[in-house]
Amino acid sequence: MTESTALSPFRCGYIAIVGRPNVGKSTLMNELIGAKVSITSRKAQTTRHRITGIQTVEDAQFVYVDTPGFQTRHSNALNKTLNRTVTTTLTASDVILFVIEAGTFGQADQQVLDLIPKNVPCILVINKSDRVKDKAVLLPFAQQIAAKRDFTGVVPVSAKLRFQLDNLQGEIKKHLPENPPVFGEDDITDRSEKFLAAEIVREKLFRFVGDELPYTSTVLIEKFELEGNLRRVFAAILVERDTHKSMVIGNKGERLKDISTQARLDMERLFGGPVYLEIWVKVKSGWADNEAGLRAYGYE
Repeated sequence: MTESTALSPFRCGYIAIVGRPNVGKSTLMNELIGAKVSITSRKAQTTRHRITGIQTVEDAQFVYVDTPGFQTRHSNALNKTLNRTVTTTLTASDVILFVIEAGTFGQADQQVLDLIPKNVPCILVINKSDRVKDKAVLLPFAQQIAAKRDFTGVVPVSAKLRFQLDNLQGEIKKHLPENPPVFGEDDITDRSEKFLAAEIVREKLFRFVGDELPYTSTVLIEKFELEGNLRRVFAAILVERDTHKSMVIGNKGERLKDISTQARLDMERLFGGPVYLEIWVKVKSGWADNEAGLRAYGYE
C-alpha cells in the first residue's frame, strides 16, 4: 500500500448502510467494494446479519457495514434481533448512508431516519434514480427529503448501474477520521468463507423459491473443507415443514439442482477456485421463534 503524504493523511472508518428493506443496500455495498459479499434478493429480510465489506485505496480504507432492513411489521424474535443489529451498528459508525428509493418515502423510511444519531455524519443516498423517467422530479424530491434532517450530503445514485458511486465515495471520504487501516489492503470482508458459502446458498434459495418459502428458512454449513485449491462444501437448507421441503427440492429434484449449480458458480467466482457442493434439505421447526435458537444459527 502506498504511504499517505503529509498533505493527504490516511483515513479509515466504518460506514453503516441503513434503510428500510429492499432499497438496494446490499447491491450498493457490493458495487462500492467491487465484490459480492452481501447477498441480494427481491425478498424482504434477505440480509439478516451485519455484513462488512472493505475497500482500500491509496489514502483511505472504507469499511462498509450492510445492515438488515429495519423491520416494523412484525414483532417476533427474529425481527427484534435484526433491529437490534441495526441500532447497535448506527451508534458505532463514523458515517451513515441513509438509503431510500428514488421517488418513494414512506413511514418505514421515516422510522429508520428517526433512529439515526444526530451526532454522526449522515449522507442521504437516493438509489434507483435510473428508474425515474422524468428526471425533473428528482431535484424537488431530494429537496423534500433533505429538509427532514441536516444531512452532510445528498447523492442520487444507481447502485446497479454504478451511477455516481465515485461521487458518493468522495463524499464519504470527507467524513472519515484520520486513522491507519484496520484490515489488510486485499481484504474485502471480515466474514469467513464458510459464512459466505451459507449466504450464497441462501440467496439462491430465495431466488428460485421466492415468496413460496417463509423467510425463516435458513442455511447451515455442516462441513467446509479445503483441499489445495478445491473447497468441499456440505450445506443443509433448514425449513419448517415437509411441504416447504418439497418446494425446495422441486419436481424430480430440478429446483434443488438449479440452486446448487448457481450457488457453486457464485462460490467459485468469489473464492477464485473450484468448489464441490452438496446440499440437503432438512425439516427443523421453530429455530427462529426464540433468541436461543437464533444464536445457535449465528444471529447476534
